Amino acid sequence: MSDRIDVAILAATGSVGQRFVQLLAGHPWFRIAELVASDRSAGKRYAEAVNWRISAAPPEEVRDLVVKHIEEPINSPIVFSALPGGVAGPIEEALAAEGKKVFTNARDHRMDPDVPLLIPEVNPDHARAIERQRQLRGWREGFIVANPNCSTIHLVLALKPIHDAFGIERGIVTTLQASSGAGYPGVPSLDLIDNVIPYIGGEEEKIEAESRKILGRWIDGTFEDAPIVLSAHCNRVPVRDGHLETVSLDLHRSATPAEVIDVLRAFRARPQELELPSAPRHPVIVLDEPDRPQPVLDRDAERGMASVVGRVRPCSVFDIRFVVLGHNTIRGAAGASVLNAELFYREGLL
Repeated sequence: MSDRIDVAILAATGSVGQRFVQLLAGHPWFRIAELVASDRSAGKRYAEAVNWRISAAPPEEVRDLVVKHIEEPINSPIVFSALPGGVAGPIEEALAAEGKKVFTNARDHRMDPDVPLLIPEVNPDHARAIERQRQLRGWREGFIVANPNCSTIHLVLALKPIHDAFGIERGIVTTLQASSGAGYPGVPSLDLIDNVIPYIGGEEEKIEAESRKILGRWIDGTFEDAPIVLSAHCNRVPVRDGHLETVSLDLHRSATPAEVIDVLRAFRARPQELELPSAPRHPVIVLDEPDRPQPVLDRDAERGMASVVGRVRPCSVFDIRFVVLGHNTIRGAAGASVLNAELFYREGLL
């Protein structure tokens, strides 16, 4: 523990920032050394600055850390960014130019042609893009690695083994996304209680584009998208945590539900081989019950780091259909960035 690497968390008082704090407290490889936030919080003890919403109180090791302002120098070599989209981009670029290793949850750089959009179980080879990124941007040591949208992560974890085994031609996904995905305080209660909002700005486009990039290849210094056509419909629902997605797929080679279940249950990848601290033992869990997964019952599977699949059955329009559920602020946000950093640590890329 004494040899842990210092890390900084940007936007540490927000909902995703709090998850970073929760997941990195006591981490075997990383030590929270700096917490960064806005004018309102800067200069205060973290326990005084944060409206902690995850448990009874923040972890003991960070309560007395004094929150830094975003304009103050950051000394830690690794930076986890929970900055909001639209704000994150230039700040993350400046830090990478200084030599910082930036792992971001923000949308700003996800589709950049030299930034890995990483899910370690799916496309760990995309990490090689940081070499090209440094060349193009003139950065000697720093880099930016992004994790995908919260719905994209859980969808693609389920798509990857199916695509490898049978090929995916096209698909339709409908998401029922938890209120915490909008941050805190999020959607006003009178808009969401007794209601479903059938629109989340930019979300459908993110799922469609990000999935193709992640399932594609890094080849000859460029990303080549997977030739998959996806249509996404995104809805905000009155659930606290856990995004539920219904998926229908047209496969290149037809498969029975039993065959699909077998490849999902057998799926293991680089994080499991390396036994990364945050890696789920089973990245995809398949349930047999006809009414599962459900957010309140299944979102915390594998400490919130797994995608939970159920209702795998034939599709009367395409080949196969199923439901996938995942925790949106753990594996869908902060946990994804932490796992990315763990992969880079074990692969000697830090």
